[in-house]
Amino acid sequence: MSLRGDSTPVPLAPEAPAQVTLAFDDNKHASLLFGLYDQNLAKVERKLGVVANALGNQVTIKGPADACEQAREVLEMLYGRVKLGQEVGPGDVDGAIEERALQGSLFPNADIPRTHFEQISTRRRGVVRARNAAQDLYIRCLKRQELCFAEGPAGTGKTWLAVGYAVSLLEQGIVERLILSRPAVEAGERLGFLPGDMREKVDPYLRPIFDALNDFMDPRMVERGMQTGMIEVAPLAFMRGRTLTNACVLLDEAQNTTSVQMKMFLTRLGEGSRMIVTGDPSQVDLPVGQISGLAEAIGLLASIESVGHIRFADSDVVRHDLVRRIVSAYEARTRAPALEGKPRR
Repeated sequence: MSLRGDSTPVPLAPEAPAQVTLAFDDNKHASLLFGLYDQNLAKVERKLGVVANALGNQVTIKGPADACEQAREVLEMLYGRVKLGQEVGPGDVDGAIEERALQGSLFPNADIPRTHFEQISTRRRGVVRARNAAQDLYIRCLKRQELCFAEGPAGTGKTWLAVGYAVSLLEQGIVERLILSRPAVEAGERLGFLPGDMREKVDPYLRPIFDALNDFMDPRMVERGMQTGMIEVAPLAFMRGRTLTNACVLLDEAQNTTSVQMKMFLTRLGEGSRMIVTGDPSQVDLPVGQISGLAEAIGLLASIESVGHIRFADSDVVRHDLVRRIVSAYEARTRAPALEGKPRR
């Protein structure tokens, strides 16, 4: 709003919407970029406040000038990934938008500005890029530290990225074995006696790790690796007394370890090994009054060299938009003061 000579405010004319038209050189790649029923374009529209209309290999973007420019750069970035054979879904669109917004400012104290998020690569999955700043820091921590703690809510990619990184180390020959473990603690219920051999008994507890392994490795290679001992999936209780050398060791659901179990696990680390510990402090299933080994270890080891720690927030959830809102709702209830028992006025 401006002022006349008599100091009377004069309303400014609204800014005319901008329009940007992109033409991609390959119809098939453009179709993969736009997504099934243009779902990726719909995500860009919702996140950036623009209108995107696709026709063949072209897309026209209308809206505020800054938003149109950001949408153009995001779509060009994603198109480059499609041309390299990478899959692009709504979650990748979220990541590309955040990556574009944070380029050059992720690490302001760094001598060389960052131009892209960190990534890992496996033979089956190809290149997997971080979708937000927290995942970028997580992958950097995995690559630089011998022991990395990752804590945060469900759906932030803690376990999935850890398994992917472990598989990449195995495929590069940096480690000789993968050892993947979880504490055998039920989530608020008792399953009772489980029939079958040892592998069949522990399979329900370790199924999320198997799912992640099959995402990054051919299932036949996973089965062969387990038969030869190159891949070992075992309950935490089986770690006692061992020295784990030349291995990548992952402990998932670590919030359900006791102090004694966590100390036992961390002291298994041998020469040439990496260790990753993940967990969600908001989902502790230990008996009431028992201290979580994860929280204790993070506090005790915070100042030790070669130990990294990444904390994910509910805003870092990448599993599904609804999951993010669910986690936020539970977090809000936890932070809110207890109102039960107070008299109403």
